[in-house]
Amino acid sequence: MTSPSELPISGNSDVVLIRQQVRTVAVEVGLSLVDQTKIVTAASELARNALVYAGGGRVRIEIVHNNVRAGLRLTVSDDGPGIPDIDQALVDGWTTGNGLGLGLSGSRRLVDEFDLRSVPGEGTLITVTKWAR
Repeated sequence: MTSPSELPISGNSDVVLIRQQVRTVAVEVGLSLVDQTKIVTAASELARNALVYAGGGRVRIEIVHNNVRAGLRLTVSDDGPGIPDIDQALVDGWTTGNGLGLGLSGSRRLVDEFDLRSVPGEGTLITVTKWAR
């Protein structure tokens, strides 16, 4: 995959496709098996959150480079209701749904870089990066 790809998040089958595509690109980037599992898990959690809480969205999957190594960056965006209290949303166990409340906080722990921007009434943009070691 030489150029970024963008996939829709509109149903459970899309979450499965996203997981598969992220795994493929993680292998291409040279992530270890453990790091592949971490980024695939984060992708799954973030895509599922977009589906459940925003009714869907999209994910951009891209290979990135810094001066030393390659990495895999995911940008998950939606036009949903947004997150009114980001700090609270990142607390383990906090949820507005029926889940365990580990999606955002767990995803943050699984990646090397995590950026969450959300505006109530406008949507959410989450960018995560996992670097090859």
